Amino acid sequence: MWGVSIFRELNIEFSNFIMSSFEFESGRILKDVNVEYSTMGFPKYDEDGNITNAIVFCPTLKGERSVLANLHNALTMDNISNDDEFAFIRDKKYFFIRIVSLGSPESCSPSTTDLKHNFPNYTFRDCVNFKKQFLKEKFNLDSVLAIVGEGVGGCEVFTWACEYPDYMEFILSMNNLAKLSGTSYIFFKSMESVLESNDKIYSDVYDPSLSKLVVAVNKMLFLNYLSRNMLSNLSRDELDALLDNFVEDGLFRDVHDLKYLCDCLLEYDVNDKLSNIKAKTILIAIEGQFLVNVEKEVLPLENAIDDVEVMVIQLDEGEFDNGESYSSVFKIFSFLNEYGVE
Repeated sequence: MWGVSIFRELNIEFSNFIMSSFEFESGRILKDVNVEYSTMGFPKYDEDGNITNAIVFCPTLKGERSVLANLHNALTMDNISNDDEFAFIRDKKYFFIRIVSLGSPESCSPSTTDLKHNFPNYTFRDCVNFKKQFLKEKFNLDSVLAIVGEGVGGCEVFTWACEYPDYMEFILSMNNLAKLSGTSYIFFKSMESVLESNDKIYSDVYDPSLSKLVVAVNKMLFLNYLSRNMLSNLSRDELDALLDNFVEDGLFRDVHDLKYLCDCLLEYDVNDKLSNIKAKTILIAIEGQFLVNVEKEVLPLENAIDDVEVMVIQLDEGEFDNGESYSSVFKIFSFLNEYGVE
């Protein structure tokens, strides 16, 4: 359990913020919109009172199985005061802002608003505008130092950099592309069919059969978190144990939240806008991921973005599960020391 002193040393805070309204690209407006967020580190200000060292983290669905989530875990270890790997936090150089996305249950979503199937359809541009509005209203931010994301969060990073290229100096996207890969597109089209196979999803009264639908979809989503090496090397008993644990962790997800996210992903494509990106770009690819072909889908991005660096990393088999190996995390965030503020 994290000690109070660690929270104080890192200045970690968790909170919610209510925006009076939010307008979707479709024109629909929701009132009293909740945003869940957390911060870590210490803000620095220029002479006009503007925060200059903000780094926005766009989370994915993986929770503790997220590689970038391991950074947060690592930074809250008791040895932070003595480990040089943590210097960029200990020296108070950066102010991290983690914002839970539009459509996620902790923020404004179909389930938390109780709108269910009547929730407005949203795009990743809506997700970006949601966070931009929050950053302006809560922190008076019109720009940030960097935006970081993994998986679904990486879709927001790409969209943000393409649509608002002057908003940030750096971006880091991990295990993500500027549009769905062919494999991912078929995967989410299949997920869409599974979700739409139960007409109760469009009912105003919740039906218990929808819980079974959530289990089925979570089993499909599990493929996103395995490498080909793990699929080849783990026994069926080991795979069953991992799958059962993942499904259990995902039982809190609402079927409507999953449906709207699936629809959003199927519309995602900023590939023809990559030339808009002005930010220094770091792309992290995980070797052997099931839904992403590094050689054919990630490496070609080197020719599509002006100032880009592509890193390909190999994760240990247990790294997604126990969070004990942080070697890849430090590789990912070494760019902060190289390109960050003084």
